[in-house]
Amino acid sequence: MPDLPATEQLLVEGGDARIALDPDGLNKYGCPPLPDPGLVALGSSTASVVSGAGFAAADRLRDRLAQAAQPDAVLYARELERVRGELLGLCGISDMAGVAAVFAASGTDVHLIAAQLAGAGSASQTLAIMAEAGETGSGVPAALAGHHFSAHAALGGEVAAGTPITGGAALEVATVPVRLPDGTPRPAADVDAEVETVVAAAAGRRVLLTLVDVSKSGLIAPSPACVAALQGRLPESVEVLVDACQFRIAPATLRAYLERGFMVALTGSKFVTGPSFSGVLLMPAPVAARLRGRTLPPALRAYSSRAEWPRGWDSAGLLDDVANFGLLLRWEAALEELRALRALPEAQVARFLQAFAEAVQQRLASDPLFEPLPVPPIDRRPLIEATSWDHIQTIFPFLLYHLDSGAGRTPLSRAETAQVYRLLQTDLDIPGARLRFQLGQPVACGSRDGVPVSALRLCASARLVVEAQGGDGRNAAAVIGKALAALDKAALLARTGGTEEKPRARTP
Repeated sequence: MPDLPATEQLLVEGGDARIALDPDGLNKYGCPPLPDPGLVALGSSTASVVSGAGFAAADRLRDRLAQAAQPDAVLYARELERVRGELLGLCGISDMAGVAAVFAASGTDVHLIAAQLAGAGSASQTLAIMAEAGETGSGVPAALAGHHFSAHAALGGEVAAGTPITGGAALEVATVPVRLPDGTPRPAADVDAEVETVVAAAAGRRVLLTLVDVSKSGLIAPSPACVAALQGRLPESVEVLVDACQFRIAPATLRAYLERGFMVALTGSKFVTGPSFSGVLLMPAPVAARLRGRTLPPALRAYSSRAEWPRGWDSAGLLDDVANFGLLLRWEAALEELRALRALPEAQVARFLQAFAEAVQQRLASDPLFEPLPVPPIDRRPLIEATSWDHIQTIFPFLLYHLDSGAGRTPLSRAETAQVYRLLQTDLDIPGARLRFQLGQPVACGSRDGVPVSALRLCASARLVVEAQGGDGRNAAAVIGKALAALDKAALLARTGGTEEKPRARTP
């Protein structure tokens, strides 16, 4: 019988330094390990506080594990195989023979694993191409290069961040900017052209090409059309990884990517709103057959255990047969959210997301205190037409401004925006600022009028979609109303540059 810690402790174990709690009991993303019913979760592009339902599901699994009379490794392998099967079913791909699912502690860990598989055994250095790290993750370039990306690895080892993993494939990493210096999106044709130029210059080498769908601020880059054309011309040298770690894709889109022969990275902690740190790498059968024989570096023992790989992968035999119950419980919580979403008809999901998007866009566009950052329409052709909810914008990045006495306006600095972000989560005990809201953490977006600026992100999520159902439309109106109230509070704070005159802050 395992001697297991409490659920709230397990939920912050088995990840890197980002999952550790600070003195206030929050991880790097500002989330505690327990539900916070008074916090309106609108920040799923970063992370969400675990829901009551998600925590209860994890807690039930923890109790079941504690009562089992089997070794940890046996329990872990059995339960993770169950999660693997259910996840494939909820993704609508359980009928796709041979799809391999490799679990990992985070999306960054997934990038490390994918890069090591792509680069293993190559006679020349593999080239990894990715969108700029500001749109994906700060640790992703190091992970793709085959370097440690944190001072703490998922399975408990202390490592030297930024140094190569022992015995691993060393990849060259090329990053392609997807935003202009003022933070607006770079034209898709320019991004595609640069990617094609970089691939052409790598003639004779293996290439791991990452397609981000969608990024932290809602972009797709490079275009699926560009990536499909490159892979079609160079099938022997170009391996494609779809960074769908936001999980803002419908089952039909995921299937289309896998049918095209692309690997896909997902996490349960963004749109799905499970607790921070739950990743998975999906590989279609032909890719899995090609990669399964490649040797994994021993250094992956710090990141990955044997049960996290599909049965029959001989290369995973060098990994330790250990349990990461924190990862297991986080995925169980995420599956609880995903089950609820998948129980809804896709047309119903689309109707709510469209109404949510229209209301938020109108509010942002009608107030001079805001500048919504442009998010180009989501276009995945020729791989798939826009037939489901995932062509609708669900991440809404925006800048904040002061209004000047002369009817002009000045952008809030990055420090002021960060202060607004923090105060949004606080009951200020003043009219219009009592509710507490969690938005996506500020992301750097160039400069305005010489002032370096950051964008906040208001996000729709699977949890909000489920919450919006029922009540003859009243629930949907209430959810949208909370999103608009968050923008009202942000506007109130923007008027004073992220500070209120001696606000009387209340903690939850």
